[in-house]
Amino acid sequence: QVQLVESGGGLVQAGDSLRLSCAASGRTLSYIAMGWFRQAPGKEREFVSTISWSGVAVSRYADSVKGRFTISRDNAKNTVYLQMNSLKPEDTAVYYCAASAGTGTTVRAAGYEYWGQGTQVTVSS
Repeated sequence: QVQLVESGGGLVQAGDSLRLSCAASGRTLSYIAMGWFRQAPGKEREFVSTISWSGVAVSRYADSVKGRFTISRDNAKNTVYLQMNSLKPEDTAVYYCAASAGTGTTVRAAGYEYWGQGTQVTVSS
């Protein structure tokens, strides 16, 4: 099993920045990619970004965050980060960290077996 704990969410104004962290514990060698998803009230969970966990880092981004968000990893700390700049009100959502044991850097939520509890990000206009 892999346990994921997100942190770093909060209330900010449009244009501000936040950095989310996701610390993994347990069978951390069992996953090959980690991703971030988000879910706004009344909407489905959507892909934000993902990064491979070993070797050369391969990352992917949703079009809506490309150029504003950056995903990174610290293998020594078993932690993945999401640096979010130029935040917009439409970025308001609960952000979830997820780990994929087999599918890799997929944009599909079904490709991730492990999920954190989520952290709230609220961007005011």
